[in-house]
Amino acid sequence: MSNPPQLRYSKEHEWLSPAEKGVATVGITKYAADQLGDVVFVQLPEVGAAVTAGEPCGELESTKSVSDLYSPVTGEVTEVNQEAVDDPALVNSSPFEAGWLFRVRLAEEGGVPETLMSAEAYAAFTKD
Repeated sequence: MSNPPQLRYSKEHEWLSPAEKGVATVGITKYAADQLGDVVFVQLPEVGAAVTAGEPCGELESTKSVSDLYSPVTGEVTEVNQEAVDDPALVNSSPFEAGWLFRVRLAEEGGVPETLMSAEAYAAFTKD
């Protein structure tokens, strides 16, 4: 599966959708899901929580390990994907669609860090 070109990607393997009315969606990449193995538990930030770009805001537990979930942007959590919490396998089976993790209202308009990569740059970053 290729990385959707409209998304931006972090070095911590999260993706960020383009913002609609100041709100963007966050998830983990297929690469990260594959590296984790079968995700069995998802802990997400609460609605209303403040998240900071590059800082941990949740956890993903797999059959292999526990990994921190990092926010790629600074803002306020507006929604969490309860379906992914209830069925963590969605993170593996559909990381860019049904397995999204949370939505965040960006702290400032155009508040997407320049450190986020394009799909092409992320592909090069994760190439073995």
